[in-house]
Amino acid sequence: MKYLRWNFSLRSKPSGKTRRFVRLLVFVAGLFPASDLFPQEQSQDKPKFEVDLSEFQKEIDKLATKPYSLGGFAEFQPTLLGIDRDSAVSRVRFFNKPQGSLFDQYNFRLRLEGSYKKDWFSMFFKTDTLVRNDFEGWDEDTKLFEAYASAKPNANFILETGKKVMKWGKGYAWNPVSFIAPPKNPEDPEEALEGTTVATADYIRSFDGPLKTLTLTTALIPVYEYVNAKFGEPRRVNFASKLYLLLYDTDIDLMVLTGSSRTTRYGFDFSKNLTTNLEIHGEFAVVNNLDKMAINASGQGFRTQSDALSQLIGLRYLSERETTYILEYYHNGAGYSRSQIKDFISFVDRSYQTFQTTGDDSGLVRASALLDGPYGQPNVGRHYLYFRASQKEAFDILYFTPAVTSIMNLTDGSLTVIPELAYSPMTNLELRFRTPVLLGKDGTEYGEKQNDYRIELRLRYHFGF
Repeated sequence: MKYLRWNFSLRSKPSGKTRRFVRLLVFVAGLFPASDLFPQEQSQDKPKFEVDLSEFQKEIDKLATKPYSLGGFAEFQPTLLGIDRDSAVSRVRFFNKPQGSLFDQYNFRLRLEGSYKKDWFSMFFKTDTLVRNDFEGWDEDTKLFEAYASAKPNANFILETGKKVMKWGKGYAWNPVSFIAPPKNPEDPEEALEGTTVATADYIRSFDGPLKTLTLTTALIPVYEYVNAKFGEPRRVNFASKLYLLLYDTDIDLMVLTGSSRTTRYGFDFSKNLTTNLEIHGEFAVVNNLDKMAINASGQGFRTQSDALSQLIGLRYLSERETTYILEYYHNGAGYSRSQIKDFISFVDRSYQTFQTTGDDSGLVRASALLDGPYGQPNVGRHYLYFRASQKEAFDILYFTPAVTSIMNLTDGSLTVIPELAYSPMTNLELRFRTPVLLGKDGTEYGEKQNDYRIELRLRYHFGF
């Protein structure tokens, strides 16, 4: 089943459609003699012209059957951040740093990815190197996002092992059923994520009748000191499974994760085209015995353990003018309540006052650790609304896409609004300009974030060999 999709990519080599089109031209040209395509006068003195396309066809066939690929992109992203010096997050991050209300940041990124395919065997890798310069100096971080091998002995069976992203869920901004992969950044949900080291097996069957396709995926997730160390309790091997059904033109997934590193969790998702241009999707997840740490306004910590239920429901609509709308509601069952968020903010305020009066920064140091952990997740609350509208080739400008995105915390009314302009002026070059603005009163989630606004320009050049 096909969905509404609006992924934009640039490639440095001909796509599959391009190669098929060229082959069609070569085939059609070969059906007619050169004399029919280019009529000659009857004079015997003039030479006849012939077109030899064999060498051209050899190059096309060579390109189509090349077993390997190597590419990626280089990116430069200058950013200007407007800091809210009175917010809770800023007080924690900058209490001992003489930083003003504005600072610039320069990000340089190199993404490499490659693949090799021969008969039933294939390999894939993706690396990411980020170099950042800001008021604290230079910082470099290189990660191996994915590196795995795949074997497909027949059309119904696939084996894979290595580090890869397990894309579970139908949501655009959030995926509560994504039990294995790290959470997306809802402000930029299409960005690549770091994968998890797994061993998977897929069994695929097709049928006639209401059930068109069935796919059973099983996965083993080991957790050791240098393998999936952030996944949970070490020296354990966990098991996950997903059953996919294409039933009555509806995509359905049933998933489970169990083991000793994390508590058992169950999930369900679906996606269906209601009309040609309207799609509805949803997710439902249950996490058994979720262990959650919180603090009160005095800084006293306590832990709770209970089942967490999360849900997502969303719509995607493509208008006749090729305007894409996405609307999603997300209930985060693992998030903090309004009172728990306010307690954390009160604790930060008290710790900051103590630091200014006595120089004791122990409370702020502790708050920083909490922001690096449970309180620093992209959306720590419980109820959110996501909306995005994007217009393809607005004003009849080829490869120009303006968009606006908004994420609202429905509990406290705070939100972020992200106007965006994306343009590709030449082959393989992407430009994106965004200005996220955070709005909210004191004591609200977005009102207590580090920034009031952010101005960023991203230049991304794709390459391939």
